[in-house]
Amino acid sequence: MLKQEEVEKLLSMPKKLTAVTSIQFPILDEYIELDANSVDESERFIFDVSRKGRFKLLKCTYQERYLKTEALLRLDVDGPPHTNPDGQRIECPHLHIYREDFGDRWAIPAPPNLVIANDLVRTLKNFLSYAKVVEIPRIQRGIN
Repeated sequence: MLKQEEVEKLLSMPKKLTAVTSIQFPILDEYIELDANSVDESERFIFDVSRKGRFKLLKCTYQERYLKTEALLRLDVDGPPHTNPDGQRIECPHLHIYREDFGDRWAIPAPPNLVIANDLVRTLKNFLSYAKVVEIPRIQRGIN
């Protein structure tokens, strides 16, 4: 478990993707991982884009991980609602932000302009920007 102070520091760090000149956006039922470092290279991160689930064209999950397993941010688009530990139900799209003692089990409604309706590629750009990634490479659209 991470301390909240550490989480805030990690979330605010500028990051850069490593060894990536362009991103091939995953097609339905695919998943990609993108390695990243903090700009000062003191920390390592992984960004995931998952299109698992064959029946919803716009279902997608974007995630920023730290230490391989700690999900700092997770944006769920066109999935089921989420119920927070206090019982509050949050509809999709929603954003999970790591919280000390709860991990990624809390979600909030996705901030305005983070999710672009019907455009998962632009949503990925927005998510990477929200996660403080600098120099976002070109993203190539998949077939679907």
